Amino acid sequence: MEVYLDNSATTMCYPEVGELVYKVMCRDYGNPSSMHRKGVQAEHYIREAKEEIAKLLKVNAKEIFFTSGGTESDNLALIGCARANRRNGNHLITSSIEHPAILNTMRYLEEEGFRVTYLPVDSGGKVKLDALKEALCPETILVSIMYVNNEVGTVQPVQEAVRMVKQYKPSILFHTDAVQGYGKYRIWPKRMGIDLLTASGHKIHGPKGTGFLYIDSKVKIRPIVFGGEQQKNIRSGTENVPGIAGLGLASKMIYQDLEMKTALMRELKARFIEGVLKIDDTVIHGFTDEGSAPHIISVGVAGVRSEVLLHALEDKGIYVSSGSACSSNHPSVSGVLKGIGASKEYLDATLRFSMSEFTTKEEIDYTLETLYNCIPMLRRYTRH
Repeated sequence: MEVYLDNSATTMCYPEVGELVYKVMCRDYGNPSSMHRKGVQAEHYIREAKEEIAKLLKVNAKEIFFTSGGTESDNLALIGCARANRRNGNHLITSSIEHPAILNTMRYLEEEGFRVTYLPVDSGGKVKLDALKEALCPETILVSIMYVNNEVGTVQPVQEAVRMVKQYKPSILFHTDAVQGYGKYRIWPKRMGIDLLTASGHKIHGPKGTGFLYIDSKVKIRPIVFGGEQQKNIRSGTENVPGIAGLGLASKMIYQDLEMKTALMRELKARFIEGVLKIDDTVIHGFTDEGSAPHIISVGVAGVRSEVLLHALEDKGIYVSSGSACSSNHPSVSGVLKGIGASKEYLDATLRFSMSEFTTKEEIDYTLETLYNCIPMLRRYTRH
């Protein structure tokens, strides 16, 4: 049996999305900037995708800007807004357990002279709002807090954080990296007061190399990519029309029967957690209730290095990851696990299991059975 439990790293494309991408790539292949019929046809795909995503977010289609993915969207949001609003202050706030696309961009901005506050989190991985309240100051121009943590699945108190920020100073911009939340939650930025939102296509059964940034029309932002002034000069470059069309369709499909899909994932998650905790010296990092996303489970297994267990599972046809896919091929201790104060014995002994709407009960049971068999054996081997 082959079991794919690495859906937070990437997902299988919906077959319908793959077919649409092929069609646009090989048949309707015009440049959307061209004035002839092929170009108009290509531009129609972009407009259709914008309208679909805007409808899901309850925003204006003109506020959706397509990018190459979550990383570029995060970079554009942070660098573009920091530079555009520098006259109002040079202080930025984020959490200590953000995705590297946020943390490394913040470090870059520190080199440009911005001051960054990294908020601590509690043992479940939730941002401490009292620390946010304390960090806000007249120089603060941007706050960025992720919607769902990509390693332990903790849902951040974004709504409360936005309220706190806007009550302190309405002009402070609020960005959320919703890469792990988009397609799992119904997120309405305007209702929540979110100014900028990042999402990625390949986390929702769409194509890799696609994503978007929602930018509220009132936001002052500068481009970080320069060229032919496409997308209102916010993000230049010929649009990835096949990818954008696929992203639009994937967005539409993942939100169909969303509550049913997430309920199924929660049921499987509870089954997996109950089963895995029967193994001695195992822990679940983060929360196990509604405070955690329906698809992510972070499991610490004392006495077995994560890389060893990962490959043992791979040998049985089970695919998981040892942390964020964007950094897991550069082994180091997870900043998220350190941030939540995980015990030393679990820092290099944790795997992330992440599901999708296609995950089945049989796959979960097979994974548990495999863990029951291989963990005791690996622990004996490690002791010797």
